[in-house]
Amino acid sequence: MMRRAPQGTQAIQRALSLYRSFSAQQPEHRLTDLAAEHGLHPSTAHRLLGALEAGGLVGRNRDTQGYVWLPEGGVSGGERPARRNGMRLLAPLVTPFHRRTEALCESGAWRDWSGYACALSHDPLPDHEYWAVRNTAALFDVSPLFKVEIVGPDSERLLDRVMTRDFTKCRVGRVIYTSWCNEDGHLLQDGNVQRLEPERFLVSAAEPCLRWFGDCAVGMDALVRDVSADLGVLALQGPRARAIAEAAIRGVDFAGMRYFDLAGGELGDQAGAGRGAPVTVTRTGYTGDLGYEFWVASEDAEALWDSLTVAGAGHGLRPAGLLALDMVRVEAGLVLIDVDYVSAAHAELEALKVTPAEAGLGFTVKLDKEADFVGRRALELERERGPAWAMVGLEVDWFELERLWSGIDLRPQVVGEPASREPTPVFVPGGSQVGQCTTRFFSPLLKKYIALATVQADVAVLGTALEFEVAVGYGRRRARARVAKRPFFLPDRKMADGSAAGAAG
Repeated sequence: MMRRAPQGTQAIQRALSLYRSFSAQQPEHRLTDLAAEHGLHPSTAHRLLGALEAGGLVGRNRDTQGYVWLPEGGVSGGERPARRNGMRLLAPLVTPFHRRTEALCESGAWRDWSGYACALSHDPLPDHEYWAVRNTAALFDVSPLFKVEIVGPDSERLLDRVMTRDFTKCRVGRVIYTSWCNEDGHLLQDGNVQRLEPERFLVSAAEPCLRWFGDCAVGMDALVRDVSADLGVLALQGPRARAIAEAAIRGVDFAGMRYFDLAGGELGDQAGAGRGAPVTVTRTGYTGDLGYEFWVASEDAEALWDSLTVAGAGHGLRPAGLLALDMVRVEAGLVLIDVDYVSAAHAELEALKVTPAEAGLGFTVKLDKEADFVGRRALELERERGPAWAMVGLEVDWFELERLWSGIDLRPQVVGEPASREPTPVFVPGGSQVGQCTTRFFSPLLKKYIALATVQADVAVLGTALEFEVAVGYGRRRARARVAKRPFFLPDRKMADGSAAGAAG
């Protein structure tokens, strides 16, 4: 059997394959066209083309932003990349909302998300953005999500083969949160799936999944294609979200929308030139609060932004970045790939791989569904013996923090800090390590130091006393904690019916 090439060799092969697309007859290509031709996500193609740019093989046309072939003599319109220490600094991709978010980003702080530039916070600190989610409303650009459309008579059958949820029970106009695994039952990813039509679904995920779905679709009448660059996505989250959405979007019965419903509408009067542009609305989000996500064609993205911000002017709406999003998703007890669990697709050690149950996503596994699915046998065996690990919430009260910091004559230095993703060990009191804390911060709303952690299953019982390391000054101390229920924060408005949600706002 042919051996699979190492990951580094695969990257080189893909970059050279992209390079072979250039010729004297066709010296310039658009990023999205190249990505589609080679079955790659635009962010992946962008990184590979960056390696070709660093080698002086292709350049960027400043007028069209297309990639241009640079043979020895160069090509008209192409510009050889500037270098620093022999390497060109790779410019990030930008989302369809970038002109709006860049103009509002006073902090100048950005983070790479799947190759896209995303604001960490618009203000110098994320405090106001955090409180907007909990008290009024905030607007997040979540366009870097990978988006895969699955269409055809076998689309439902394909999802039932790949996913752990039962898609025969998903009606049109609903969204399902699910996970998917490899053959060993180890978690690859989690994400949402929208059923837009009887034979049309849209999958959103944090990491590329096009090739996996395409491989699983062999022999089926289902078309799998990446539409990531075609759509912009905004998340409107907070108690005033419904009032703002009703003012900005026409044709959607927001009062009748249940949690995880979807509906089609169009931009209202606030959108100006974009008025009437179609928008898909889902009552979903990553904040644990009342919220909606809006899915729009990239060319109508700025009109959607303008429509929502105009409608939200009297409701305290603020643009928010990834730091505030990280804080509220921890309060909501929501796990994040590559932070709270490692995808089996790129785990460097076998011990890092987890099942959905071990990642706190056991509720997404439906072993009673009729369809066979990837990883089913392994997950059935796990159900018999029980998972080895568990994802839990941990709480540390304020008096414990005062005790630790009084040892160096300071008050606790935790208030106002963003969520930390630095992994730290978890112990039984005074004893050995039993797990790892993955995300933690001091919740301004709950007035508690909270954390997500993966621990051995036998210590995952609610109320169990544990300890985990926290930085105190220049040293490390063990903080006494207890296993707490997730989510830490669950307001009634999050899942209430439309009328109740609107009243709560």
